[in-house]
Amino acid sequence: MSVSLPAAPAAAPPLPISRGRYTLILAALTLGGFAIGTSEFAGMGLMPNMAAELGVSEPQVGHLISAYALGVVVGAPLLAVLGGAMKRKTLLLALMGFYALGNLASALGPDYGSLLLFRFIAGLPHGAYFGVAALTAVSISRPEARGRAVSLVMLGLTLAILVGTPLATWMGQLASWRWTFAAVSLVSLVTVSLIAFALPHAVDTGARERPLDELRAFNRLPVWHALLIGAIGFAGMFSVFSYLAPTMVQVTGVAPAWIPLGVAGFGLGGVIGNILGGWLFDRLQFRAVPVVLGWAVAMLLLFPLAAHWPWSLLLATVCIGMMGALGPILQSHLMDVADGAQTLAAASHHAAFNTANALGPWLGGMAITAGFGWTSTGYVGAATAVAGLAIYAWAARSLSRRQRTCPTV
Repeated sequence: MSVSLPAAPAAAPPLPISRGRYTLILAALTLGGFAIGTSEFAGMGLMPNMAAELGVSEPQVGHLISAYALGVVVGAPLLAVLGGAMKRKTLLLALMGFYALGNLASALGPDYGSLLLFRFIAGLPHGAYFGVAALTAVSISRPEARGRAVSLVMLGLTLAILVGTPLATWMGQLASWRWTFAAVSLVSLVTVSLIAFALPHAVDTGARERPLDELRAFNRLPVWHALLIGAIGFAGMFSVFSYLAPTMVQVTGVAPAWIPLGVAGFGLGGVIGNILGGWLFDRLQFRAVPVVLGWAVAMLLLFPLAAHWPWSLLLATVCIGMMGALGPILQSHLMDVADGAQTLAAASHHAAFNTANALGPWLGGMAITAGFGWTSTGYVGAATAVAGLAIYAWAARSLSRRQRTCPTV
């Protein structure tokens, strides 16, 4: 959900733009992130509505979430490489314009089969947008303000979970889930207009890695370890989150009006987790990973019990949402190990977390379909978190071995 910040060339000064234009550019990039995050997570709160209108089961709606996530996995590295020769402003406009079309198609999709295709297409520009947006924010910021600028860009995702997705759920309950995707398309077009107006073409200054050189630098075991931990270890949160709406109605026994509160709980947990993840990494570095995954295992195992009462379920959503701490930890670690391939790593970081977004609903849906019940998603999620811990142990052993053979690593 967060993006790894590519290192800006030390010699590249920020562009001479006014404070007002600087603020407008960052607001436009944040708005794009808000649109993307709202679309990405909307299906989780709208699952009962979409299932009823499309005439399919809730696990089948979970496959729509997985289709979007797979689009991110495919599109993030592909568009990061193919778009490398384009000017940044042109690429941002193309990505957000394409995103608007993908969501409009999702709003108009006549049946379940077409919607599977349209959600996959809508996911393609997701990761590349955040990678390019982060680079753009860095290029217009003073060196001491780079982290704040990128955090403002990524604020769009956090606000989408905390505010956008509950609003989308409420809108879908009042009218139709189709209006949610139509609204995302409209917000995407507003983002296109703001970027076209505010962002100067001079943003494209600075050297870039050649695609083949970047691919070679990217293909290192420490990079793949970090991406695997995100792709598998983080899947547990999405397993629970994807089926939260039917779990609240069928197990907790609350009215559908409670669903936006449950979704907002994940958003609140994500905000806390983002802050906590940075704090943990500053103190523990890569060793912060097992701390977060250990917390995740405990909270996911408690979820089936907590789901039977409204207030304990809401508390559980906040606690599980705090798994978002894994994002800034892995992001910061990738900055350390992806030297020479940070643009590709920025996009692939999103690909890894959206692999988790595809894997979690798929595994959770299999458990539900097999008759283990809605709360079995907690046990599925705990298993994936344990798998993430196993990958971390592999990574830590490999790192220790390299440090023994080459102490300067």
